[in-house]
Amino acid sequence: MSRETTDLTDDPRHNLVIPEPEAVEDLEDLALGDDYALNPEYVEMVIDAADRGDTGRLRELVHALDPADVADLMGFLSAGYREEVIPVLDPEWLGEIIAELDDNLREEVLEATPSATLAKALEELDSDDAADVIDDLDEGKRAQVLAAMDEGDRAAIETTLAYEDETAGRLMQREFLAAPQFWTVGQTIDHVREAGDRLPELFFDVYVVDPSFTPVGALPISQLLTNKRETPLAEIMEPVTEIAVDMDQEEVAYIFDKYHLISAPVIEPGGRLVGQITVDDIVGVIREEAQEDILALAGVSDTGRDATVNDIVRSRLPWLLLNLVTETIAVSAIAIFQDQIAKLVALAVLMPIVSSLGGNAGTQTLAVAVRALASKELNAANARRIIVRELSVGAMNGLVLAVVMGMATFVFYHNAKLAITVGLALVANIVTAALGGILAPLALEKMGRDPAVSSSIFVTFLTDFMGFFAVLTIAALLLR
Repeated sequence: MSRETTDLTDDPRHNLVIPEPEAVEDLEDLALGDDYALNPEYVEMVIDAADRGDTGRLRELVHALDPADVADLMGFLSAGYREEVIPVLDPEWLGEIIAELDDNLREEVLEATPSATLAKALEELDSDDAADVIDDLDEGKRAQVLAAMDEGDRAAIETTLAYEDETAGRLMQREFLAAPQFWTVGQTIDHVREAGDRLPELFFDVYVVDPSFTPVGALPISQLLTNKRETPLAEIMEPVTEIAVDMDQEEVAYIFDKYHLISAPVIEPGGRLVGQITVDDIVGVIREEAQEDILALAGVSDTGRDATVNDIVRSRLPWLLLNLVTETIAVSAIAIFQDQIAKLVALAVLMPIVSSLGGNAGTQTLAVAVRALASKELNAANARRIIVRELSVGAMNGLVLAVVMGMATFVFYHNAKLAITVGLALVANIVTAALGGILAPLALEKMGRDPAVSSSIFVTFLTDFMGFFAVLTIAALLLR
């Protein structure tokens, strides 16, 4: 079994003396820093307990944490130590921990966990979290785990898995609280008390439904508890924002953010209530989508803390190869003007500066445009105004940089025409960068492609090509 640990615990600064059990008054306080991140000392204590084979101490250390912190701990341990931690976790706890794990770690933990233990752990989760975990299993183990689960839990998970990935159907939990519109507050409260374990672990609203089980309103729990028992639900219910079961999860997150929702009912095409989505699920979606967009802008994917060199190379190399092709095309502009470069070597020094400034300006505009598209602040209704605004910003930035760069060029080379050449090229390239930074994501969005994934390659190509071409073309006209 491997005893290698991650960089955190291999750092020589963390060769710490492990406190004796009696010296630790509050393991949770010791484990977490002020920023709620795991302390290196605590990770060392877990590793020490595993090395000594002290299962009791290992259990004590791990169970002092919240499931989310245990999931974080798994990321700081090597595979060998993770295999020793898994057996000390109670099945009731294991499901919550697995649901919090990064995807690459989750696959490893699922593989190391017996099917019967895993089935018992997943029965403790809401249907949406359980389905998410089941989806990561290979077909053989998935069948074993589902066969070992309670019939009702198995049916709920299989129904959830029937929906498309990254839709409301996959995001929702099938447990919710609904009441007919003719019920009173008292009847609803009595029902909640009698239902007990059949209710979802976390819920914020009672969905009021008509005879066809279509939601006609919602009643926050706070309203339910502060009204008289004889009050009909129909008199105090609030309008409800429905989520279609096939809606993309990004659209769902947008609706939650726009209308400040805590929960929302999910309906089938006919309008029947089939589940609910709560804000804790949406927080995860927003974080996931934001991470994807940030990584996509850089042309990489999230390979995780335990990624191998091969994994990282496979995620990055294709974009670098594409960038190589576009850059080769961009520098072809240099070949057209070889004579001008030969006459004035300074052009070879100044061209990369013009190109680089244009690239940075394009990246600024691109980041703003992608964020605006993701948050639906940019669409056909205001695209013209935003394009004009970005062009104006590009022109103003270009003029200021042109003056500064032109003065610096004159100071170094004492050539007024060369200074003018560089200044004009800078204006042309930064305006082009602004235009490309806004039009590239708009065009990709119109084509149904993710603007975060491909825009940066096009903008980089455009600014590099224009940077070289503008300098050399203007030089060919002025520096004769």
